[in-house]
Amino acid sequence: MSLGYLFGGGVGTEPHGLELYRAYPVVRQWYAEVSAWTGLTVGQILEEDLPTAQERRQSVGTVREAALAVAVHDVLAQYDLRPAVIGGLSLGAMAASCLAGAVGRRDLFEMLAYARNTPEPAPGEPEQGIAIAFAPATAGEGDGGAADAGLVGHPGRGVPGVHLAGDFGPTADGSQRLLMLAGRAEALARLAAEVPPGSVVPLPGRTIAVHSPLRRPFREFMAPRIDAMAFADPRLPLLSCLEPKVLTSADDVRDLFQRNSTDPISLVDVYTGMKRQGVELGLVMGPSIPEGILAFPFPVVHIDQPEHIQQALSTAYDLGIDLTGSRARR
Repeated sequence: MSLGYLFGGGVGTEPHGLELYRAYPVVRQWYAEVSAWTGLTVGQILEEDLPTAQERRQSVGTVREAALAVAVHDVLAQYDLRPAVIGGLSLGAMAASCLAGAVGRRDLFEMLAYARNTPEPAPGEPEQGIAIAFAPATAGEGDGGAADAGLVGHPGRGVPGVHLAGDFGPTADGSQRLLMLAGRAEALARLAAEVPPGSVVPLPGRTIAVHSPLRRPFREFMAPRIDAMAFADPRLPLLSCLEPKVLTSADDVRDLFQRNSTDPISLVDVYTGMKRQGVELGLVMGPSIPEGILAFPFPVVHIDQPEHIQQALSTAYDLGIDLTGSRARR
């Protein structure tokens, strides 16, 4: 039996990591490093309000989420708990790549901070948005995650201005499949009004159509910065969230970084790949994958508070998990 580390995506607006920061010196030292690399204060990373400008807000939010995810990893490493397999969604895929040894920590966080220089949307440009959508549980049940779900059908399929952006798989009760749609805000609102109530829910305050063709300007802006980064072959199995694939080379990881902003993501691809690698316990780093909502093919422990650390350790011990996983890169 082996242990998998799973890193969620998304950029939350709430403070994250305060309790771990107060409880563990290794976390305080880590946040000091992130502060030095990004030019943000520890307060800005941990708890202060995010900037109002769209791209600056997104940039600081990614630093906040990724810093916490890596902090959880470092606390667990103090207890000799390390993954045999690693993967994540979106931002989490980049954090996982870093901890798999494929990109340096400083390089990752300097890149996330650099993204704040992305030009803001031009005045009068149509507003973007994202929505959570629910499809029948049979939609996209294959191993291809978002690709399969798009082929079988989803509430926004064929709707102009709406794109399938993510597939999170079946809900815990097995009744539905949770998806993410992205596109023009007006198109998403119109779709939500036309389908059965609750099947498409636009998320307030989300003005970036992540993982859709509408993020092409961001991808093009960031491409030279990513091309200039040093990538290495991952030191342990690294699961892609863009297709059912284990990333084994530096080129694989660079490709993931380049495509991440415009391509749909799939949690199914990540956890199915982990299951194939023999994972029997998954640890979810940080709060970006909500607890108790989704079905996983193995037990999972969500970690973003100090008390969750002991829960992870005791669960791994009780299940007889092999804790001799590869040492992730510092």
